[in-house]
Amino acid sequence: MELIQRILSADPRAIARAMSLIENGDLKAREILKGIYFRTGQALVIGVTGAPGSGKSTLVDKLALAYRKLGKLVGIIAVDPTSPFSGGAILADRIRMQALYNDEGVFIRSMATRGHIGGLSHATREVISVLDAAGKDIILIETVGVGQDEIEVVKVADISVVVLVPGMGDELQTLKAGIMEIGDLFIINKADRAGVEKLEKELESMLALDARSESWKSPVVKTVATQGEGVSELIAAIHRFDQFRKASPQALQSRKYTVQENLIELLKERLLERATQQDGIWDKIQVASRDVKARKTDPYTAVEEIVRDLA
Repeated sequence: MELIQRILSADPRAIARAMSLIENGDLKAREILKGIYFRTGQALVIGVTGAPGSGKSTLVDKLALAYRKLGKLVGIIAVDPTSPFSGGAILADRIRMQALYNDEGVFIRSMATRGHIGGLSHATREVISVLDAAGKDIILIETVGVGQDEIEVVKVADISVVVLVPGMGDELQTLKAGIMEIGDLFIINKADRAGVEKLEKELESMLALDARSESWKSPVVKTVATQGEGVSELIAAIHRFDQFRKASPQALQSRKYTVQENLIELLKERLLERATQQDGIWDKIQVASRDVKARKTDPYTAVEEIVRDLA
């Protein structure tokens, strides 16, 4: 397929086309992903997550600029909330990354969550594969503003960076189980604000109680992203963790999205696709919906009957 060859040659139009096919669930996307699979697995994927207003976009922008100065090719996936009107991404981060827009060594893609929980888009993993196959050295994923349970980024990123900011009034709430457990690195951004010392002490106290078995101790890095302060220290910390994960892959395996989990998710998608393509299935679903609504049956029995008919 010509499109695959163009992706492997890092053609930006081909990359964008493949991403659109993936997001739209086009059957051609499956053939593309098959064709590029054996050229993936080389990029370093860095997930950047945190509460709204913590400065994630600015931090990603400065990180990308710093990596470009190091000669690295960079891909950015900025996951935004979904517009209730168009279904597309709103608050597109490309507006906030104008310094990178004309850099041929950077590819930026804004993606809508499209109702998918966890801080990411459903297609994020596949879009990462496209950037990886296209030869990007560094792939930065910026999630939507997340809460305690929106932690899916840990499953797709090699390194998870949690961004906090002093003075928001809910630091302890933010640091509870969930978001706390996924952080390989913690960033206190806007570190020129009052309250940074208090937040740093609280964070370090909670990290000292971390019961995870792996020997990596998540560092705390202070940044002022708008000024580029602390970015070099952040890159150094990322490099240290990258070296650790390569030397101790088993210690972190339970926190990664395993091959088996990926296969199960793909199997669910294919089985649902096959089921909904069978003749008469939508008529059965509509009848079952009316019966459930009228309390003539329950949803569990209705589903069991539909599955029985499929078999």
